[in-house]
Amino acid sequence: MLFKIISISKYNVLLRKISCLILISTLFLSGCQSGNVEQNPSVDGVTKITFWHGINPPENRVIFEQLLTEFNQQNSDIEVEALYVGQPDEQLPKIIASIVGNQPPDILWYVPQLTGKLVELQAIKPLQEWWNNSTIKKEIDPAMLSTMELDNHIWSVPFATNNAAMFYRPSLFEEAGIENIPQTWTEFAQVAKQLTKDKNNDGIIDQNGALLAVGKGEFTVFVWLPFIFSPNGEMITNNQINLVNSGTEQALTLGRELVAQKSAVLSAPDRGYELDGFIKGQVAMQVTGPWTLAQLKQSGIDYNVFPLPKIEKSSAVLGGENLFVFKTNSEREQASLKFLEYILSANFQTK
Repeated sequence: MLFKIISISKYNVLLRKISCLILISTLFLSGCQSGNVEQNPSVDGVTKITFWHGINPPENRVIFEQLLTEFNQQNSDIEVEALYVGQPDEQLPKIIASIVGNQPPDILWYVPQLTGKLVELQAIKPLQEWWNNSTIKKEIDPAMLSTMELDNHIWSVPFATNNAAMFYRPSLFEEAGIENIPQTWTEFAQVAKQLTKDKNNDGIIDQNGALLAVGKGEFTVFVWLPFIFSPNGEMITNNQINLVNSGTEQALTLGRELVAQKSAVLSAPDRGYELDGFIKGQVAMQVTGPWTLAQLKQSGIDYNVFPLPKIEKSSAVLGGENLFVFKTNSEREQASLKFLEYILSANFQTK
């Protein structure tokens, strides 16, 4: 089941097919579009803009809504309406429909891999000039620039950035007599075995050492990439998806062996981000990231984190979503850029 990770290629094929559909549809619909994006949205001096996002889990959306209210209260001439439109895979058809129907959001929260398609469709506003003059520029980690650029031009800004790590339950480590955090995959496998228990001796495992993500979606690929890169594995050869290499096979084989030894359990397909088992103490270790901190804090459980165990060398993958400003009219675009400054501010990012 771990080899379902290969299906990322299907996602890329889907993107290409959808892009062709957008281009064809745009040609047919260009003569009958309503021109809604060119209308003046101001009412009583207030410019209204919409922000589509997929901020998750729900606890994080609560924090975001509080910050959004703060912005609207501080800017009496702008009103931002935020709409949760699902996770990235769920958003894609809605984004397509909004472009074809000439009624896009003012700001879109989405993975930066969509940049090329949005630029090709001339749907988004270039941000290079704004970026050059922004006071926030010096505060952005240079590592983020590659997610913002296409052909040496800035097209988006990071909403947030993250990478994955191994979250664990210290109380379960203590119960198992584990004193040292595993640093290598071999040590990780040993610790996972120690943490796997049949607590009532009924022949059924009640506590799994680790949960490993499986599925076809982006999250599964994201959490497995560091393990693939650790033994010098790759996913791209000559600009094409290719998982047939020794490093990738080694990483996925180690995961499969962990499951075969009953030291780890697989997630439900494409649900590797769910923390129910971890919170209930049914799973002692799980790969996740900082987006779960609000949920974990609310749960009240004990938890801690350590770097992903290495197979040969330490590795991490940069993740997160960026913000795109769609072409509408100058008034709405300026309001959108002001909201971008707020999102990149120390106050917003810290909270």
